[in-house]
Amino acid sequence: MSTTADPLGALAGLPGVGDSVDSVRKAVDRVYGHRIMRRRSNEITSEAALRGARGSAALSGAEWALEEVRRRSDFSGDGEARTVGAALRLTAEAGQLLSIWRQSPLRVLARLHLVAAADADETAGRPRLAGEPVDEPLVELDLPDADEVAGRLEGLSQLIIAGSSAPALVMAAVVHGELLSLRPFGSHNGLVARAAERIVLVGSGLDPKSICPAEAGHAEQGRAAYVAALDGYASGTPEGMAAWIAYCGTSVELGVRESTAVCEAMQRGAA
Repeated sequence: MSTTADPLGALAGLPGVGDSVDSVRKAVDRVYGHRIMRRRSNEITSEAALRGARGSAALSGAEWALEEVRRRSDFSGDGEARTVGAALRLTAEAGQLLSIWRQSPLRVLARLHLVAAADADETAGRPRLAGEPVDEPLVELDLPDADEVAGRLEGLSQLIIAGSSAPALVMAAVVHGELLSLRPFGSHNGLVARAAERIVLVGSGLDPKSICPAEAGHAEQGRAAYVAALDGYASGTPEGMAAWIAYCGTSVELGVRESTAVCEAMQRGAA
């Protein structure tokens, strides 16, 4: 990452990133302009939350049909059920943490992990210590040691608190990529990273009503594409970073498509 005073702003200048930012902005504006949004935005938000949680859980190995996620009320069973339950809890919790994020992002991350783990893990809510294992089978990148994790988390926190001229998409992609590369917690790192991305997209004002579930877009692109794009981020090269940001932009646009389809279905039903 650039060593300039505003490294995220520098990322926004990478080739192709501006096009991704513009495309995302136009897609989000279109769905916000849909006539259904004027009357039933709360319903769209609720449906987007469900679809986002389902997508995030799928990337963590629990690939449930949307209707199964909608139908179930008990998520205390096997590992897949607990993963889906964790994703749903994080989606609900993220909206309560927006006001804290810019002042204390590390506190928010600790809370997200605590919510995801649901007290099932004695390490819940704190970054891992030296020698502690990490359960994140999807990501096969080299695991940074605890000291590197602490330093990079502090650096990420300072960037968020200081603010940046970078577009919301760039900030969200960096937060997501950094957390998933670091895997700072013993478990649920993917779920936490995607919830943090959601917080940035909503809190930045790009998606204030949380109706554009990027998590659904990540899932639609598939786990292989997700891992490949993350490898680009972890490489630290301009090309890899730009490719990750563009990948995240595509995910937001696919999330927009999901919510647009929901709006269209509601409009047909009201006709």
